[in-house]
Amino acid sequence: MEELSLMAISLIVILFGLKVVIILWWKPRKIEDHFSKQGIRGPPYHFFIGNVKELVAMMLKASAQPMPFSHNILPRVLSFYHHWKKIYGGTFLVWFGHTVRLTISDPELIREIFSSKSEFYEKNEVHPLVKQLEGDGLLSLNGEKWHRHRKIITPNFHMENLKLLVPVVAKSVTNMLEKWSTMSCKGGTVEIEVSEWFQLLTEDVITRTVFGSSYEDGKTIFKLQAQQMVLAAESFQNVFIPGYRFMPTRRNMSSWKLDKEIRASLTKLIDRRRESVNNDNDNNVISSNGTSPKDLLGLMIQASNSSQREDDHEIINSSCGVTYNDIVEECKSFFFAGKQTTSNLLTWTTVLLAMHPQWQVLARDEVLRVCGSRDIPTKDDIAKLKMLSMIVNESLRLYPPTVATIRTSKVDVELGGYKIPRGTELLIPILAVHHDTAIWGNDANEFNPGRFSEGVSRASKHPLGFIPFGLGARACIGQNLAILQAKLTMAIILQRFSFKLAPTYQHAPTVLMLLYPQYGAPITFQKLEQQQHPDQDRRS
Repeated sequence: MEELSLMAISLIVILFGLKVVIILWWKPRKIEDHFSKQGIRGPPYHFFIGNVKELVAMMLKASAQPMPFSHNILPRVLSFYHHWKKIYGGTFLVWFGHTVRLTISDPELIREIFSSKSEFYEKNEVHPLVKQLEGDGLLSLNGEKWHRHRKIITPNFHMENLKLLVPVVAKSVTNMLEKWSTMSCKGGTVEIEVSEWFQLLTEDVITRTVFGSSYEDGKTIFKLQAQQMVLAAESFQNVFIPGYRFMPTRRNMSSWKLDKEIRASLTKLIDRRRESVNNDNDNNVISSNGTSPKDLLGLMIQASNSSQREDDHEIINSSCGVTYNDIVEECKSFFFAGKQTTSNLLTWTTVLLAMHPQWQVLARDEVLRVCGSRDIPTKDDIAKLKMLSMIVNESLRLYPPTVATIRTSKVDVELGGYKIPRGTELLIPILAVHHDTAIWGNDANEFNPGRFSEGVSRASKHPLGFIPFGLGARACIGQNLAILQAKLTMAIILQRFSFKLAPTYQHAPTVLMLLYPQYGAPITFQKLEQQQHPDQDRRS
């Protein structure tokens, strides 16, 4: 009997070892051979770790010190892509552990993935720590549930609804600038670390405009997510091991604690809002005459209420409805993505205008001409700020918040003549596309907003050369809010201040989930005397 038990154990060990060999050695070799026959190569796969060791080494070396004042940031930000593209071409394999990713930077192939053949691809399953941070909402959902949530949330981001938010956003901006003014030294100058201030600003705007609540309600959540973001970023430097997230390691326990606290804070916010919605006392829910803006939390709660019915004092959820947990997860998504995308856009736009004062002057002239004597731009003013739109687009091109995105093939599919097996992850390096001289010309690494003077579609040699918010059905739902907030904020700043890089500024774009300045973004602001443009629009 004892011999049979030993044999059984030995058999289990052998089978387990065989499975490990198949997953970690035989399958990767088979994948390499499949793509090699199609002319696609890449750095060789190493057992278990793939190319992670080389990736981390290149990343650490690239970010070890600041770079010159240049917009040629690809070698620093996506060092692995920059290095291996020179060896293997723009389409190559790279291994994250035993998971293969096929890099795709050809706009025509990107069109197939996001648009013409998008039904064959889906958002990839992100690292568990990242999913915990960004929530199981629109950012990560797939299939019917994604479609249902997108339909519910979309009215929140219709342009007509966003225009109703202009006074709320403007109030947050002016409050921030009044604080800057009180900090000014003699002569009206003040040094501001704008990346931190813009994060606080977007936190305030998000909680007010998207969740119909005050900044104090969201402050705790943002603080906790910032800590969680650091843990999630660290996970990218390690090989993903299935099941490891359930181990009681120090990092996992910290992440569990943070997630529990975030959920508790969101639950309080949602419960309070749900009570006000049910009592019809919340002014932020759309009014019958359409003069009040819709907000995300109100829409989700209304959808949840409409998908439930009371039966013998029990609440029964409809299979096609919205659950309480769905609301929590969507709130996590928008607290994270809304803050990071907009604050990064504001930071890099300010840095670029500080680096290129000639464009700052042109932008200010336009604001003064369009807004006239009005202290706060109106929704109609924002639409007329064409120069500022060009500047924001050029900022998004050179410094896109998301430097790369990933899709997974749901079936065996042909992509531009390549045969892609089911389950292959496709990495689209957005930053590389935005800096490609074949698409943007020899000045691809230069700040030239004028390239957008005839619109986005005619700015580059390919209509899909500009994809800062993704493409197709899964394009970022909040992009209009981010651009509106960026234009309004910059317009009000330009009305009141001129600015330049502070002497302490160090140029060091770095990825921590999104693109951010590694050493901050200190900017020196000079208060302007009240100006009046000779050709200003004098309409009140």
